[in-house]
Amino acid sequence: MPVRVSLFVTCIVDQLFPKIGLAMVDVLERAGCRVDFPEDQTCCGQPAYNSGYRREAAQVARHFLRVFENAEYIVVPSGSCTAMITHHFEDLFQKEPEWAERARRLAPRVWEFSQFLLEVLKIDDVGAHLEKVVTYHDSCHALRELKIHDGPRRLLKNVRGLELREMDTAGECCGFGGTFSVKLPEISGGMVQVKLGSIVRTGAEAVVSVDASCLMQIRGALSRAGLPIETLHLAEVLASR
Repeated sequence: MPVRVSLFVTCIVDQLFPKIGLAMVDVLERAGCRVDFPEDQTCCGQPAYNSGYRREAAQVARHFLRVFENAEYIVVPSGSCTAMITHHFEDLFQKEPEWAERARRLAPRVWEFSQFLLEVLKIDDVGAHLEKVVTYHDSCHALRELKIHDGPRRLLKNVRGLELREMDTAGECCGFGGTFSVKLPEISGGMVQVKLGSIVRTGAEAVVSVDASCLMQIRGALSRAGLPIETLHLAEVLASR
């Protein structure tokens, strides 16, 4: 029986980068998974949670749990959204034991995309081919909360024709941070400029990450600087043939 995967596409991918979601489906289906997309899905609640609106975040989290509670696996193209669901949902329901238990039961079935390929499907080579020099950006939530570091690099190194060059600030924040970039734009802008300098020094043609929000921040800065460097989600690279 094929592994049944329910895609949680995330707000940013759904609204701004739908190609990432399509690329992820392509890779998962080629890996033998049966993929479905629950159409009632909305948000994981992270923006409200990070801004201190816990009641509103809990309301969104309840909806997520209702929509996905019967899924075999939930795969997410975002370290930050995965971390929200697996690390913080239970915290939202400290005074609601029934919902806390539902969050606990769901968490082991929620996987960030690269982790799912490597740790569940046990695949590190999906047959991708991309003639490009790339560098990899470690997003904060993926690196620090989910401990994702070597996995995406392992997947990238198995892409035919691809050269991976490490930047000297790969693990430093790009400055997005959700509402942080809106509330403190000067600091956010300064942080992404440091990241841009590091990207340029690698000589890479593209920046790859597992979080579309980071890529959005970096893409905006690259565009404003007039730099002809692409931003690609890991799923888009792995879907290349």
